[in-house]
Amino acid sequence: MKAVVLAGGRGTRGRPFTDYIPKAMIPVQGRPLIYHVVKYLSKFNIIDEIIIIGDFAGIGKQIEKYFENHISFKKPIKFIQDSQSGTGGDLIHLRSSLGKSKEFILWFSDNLCPIDISKMYQFHKDAKTTATIAVRRYRNEETGFAIVNNGIIQEFKEKPTIKLQMAECLGIYIINSEIIKTIKSKKQKKKDLNLSYDILQPLSKKGKIGAYDIGKTKWLDVDSPTRVDRNKELVDSIIKKFGT
Repeated sequence: MKAVVLAGGRGTRGRPFTDYIPKAMIPVQGRPLIYHVVKYLSKFNIIDEIIIIGDFAGIGKQIEKYFENHISFKKPIKFIQDSQSGTGGDLIHLRSSLGKSKEFILWFSDNLCPIDISKMYQFHKDAKTTATIAVRRYRNEETGFAIVNNGIIQEFKEKPTIKLQMAECLGIYIINSEIIKTIKSKKQKKKDLNLSYDILQPLSKKGKIGAYDIGKTKWLDVDSPTRVDRNKELVDSIIKKFGT
């Protein structure tokens, strides 16, 4: 099975840093963010190749050069130029690269999460859905909270873990390769395709999208160097579990 890392995002929330360096190259413990992701994915036996989609004709060239000049993995790495046509539209270029693979893993490069891909894949197979999305119902807050009763604070909660009313969708998916045909069909009518709203939303109404709950497994959206610095303890914990 192929693991596809989507690394074409410009990272507007990380400016001015991301005006010069791709979001996927944000430093985490002295190495680019995407290094940790690729290294982690390469550990799973079910993955035989890693495909990175990015703007390699532009600023994303830094990603390709980093892996070609500095890093070697046991799993082969392939680079595919994106088309700047949204998180769904860019996947159309995978068709020839997926070969006979019936499914592929899609990992947005700004996600740090020591999720067990093998267990998620088994869940996906058992559910027999077109796609499975990693979700969470618990979130670790970065600020303090208070328990209030009739305008009086009764107790302070420092950076608590709270249960969400709705499941939060994370940027980690297992998708059946047949979905590329759907993307190609919709691409003829719409230039930019959002994976969630344009591709998966209609399928969800048919009960074809699974939700793999990561429980209290740690997760972080790395949108800027500031986010990394502010969550150093969390980042260190995730990277330790990554073993990278």
